[in-house]
Amino acid sequence: MGLDDKIENTAEKLGGKGKEAAGAASGDESLRAEGQTDQSKADLKQAGEKVKDAFKRD
Repeated sequence: MGLDDKIENTAEKLGGKGKEAAGAASGDESLRAEGQTDQSKADLKQAGEKVKDAFKRD
């Protein structure tokens, strides 16, 4: 996994956590849900990168 990809995925996950917290604090369910979605996407991308890395090692 490239360092750039890892940084982007981490940034996306942190951004999602921020959106989720802001949505929860303001009572905006749409923003909270968007934050959770961003976190899930970042986790899936990270998992995909790990799978690619596993195949590169062989």
